[in-house]
Amino acid sequence: MSYDDGNQTDRRLVGIFNRHGIKGSFHLNGGLLDKPGRIPREEIASLYVGHEVAAHTFTHPTIARCPLPMVAQEILEDRKTLEAVTGRPVRGLSYPNGSHSPEIRAMLPAMGIAYARVTGSSGTFQTPVDWYQWMATCHHNDRLMEYAKSFADLSKWQYLSLMLVWGHGFEFDRDDNWDLIEEFCEFIGHRDDVWYATMIEITDYMEAAKRLQYGASGNFVFNPSALEVWIRIGEDIVALPPGALVMLQ
Repeated sequence: MSYDDGNQTDRRLVGIFNRHGIKGSFHLNGGLLDKPGRIPREEIASLYVGHEVAAHTFTHPTIARCPLPMVAQEILEDRKTLEAVTGRPVRGLSYPNGSHSPEIRAMLPAMGIAYARVTGSSGTFQTPVDWYQWMATCHHNDRLMEYAKSFADLSKWQYLSLMLVWGHGFEFDRDDNWDLIEEFCEFIGHRDDVWYATMIEITDYMEAAKRLQYGASGNFVFNPSALEVWIRIGEDIVALPPGALVMLQ
């Protein structure tokens, strides 16, 4: 779940997610925290506990039309502000107005940004090929329950299928369709075969999986990361603890 702008409707949205065991990534503008209709800065740490607070630039400009030094300032000031109110690293980004460019994307790793979400919908359950052009499966107004039921029916585990929904909390008030997100969360939540994760958790996990070091003969694997990683060997699911070398046969 990826929701932008930090409007006060996030209170209700977070409550729905929490009831159904679903995690969200919330992309906020540090320079707009005290504007009317936004979640105030003193509430952010407590409201979004268990979820991810991510960047959305400091003042929400259309960054592809801005000088690159200004773009860097917008992202870094947003990170610093949000980190000050949450006490946690802010490493994700949602492009404001969906605006980005190759030059902006090239800067993001140096600014401590690990992923960035574009606007639009892919209509697929694929993991990103480019983590700096991460496109959601769908907007919540775009056949949400159809996608949810298709996702729940998937059975080919080797594809690591991922469903990401994006939008803005205020849209539920505007469109008077809170029942849609309630229905979706009740249907898809609390499933034993689904990992409910924030976008940064998914990013970090896939990076840890990529770093696994396999023996040339395939009889062992070493996990150099601080995260536990899971692999499938035939019909067996094997846990690889942090820093562990595990014999596979």
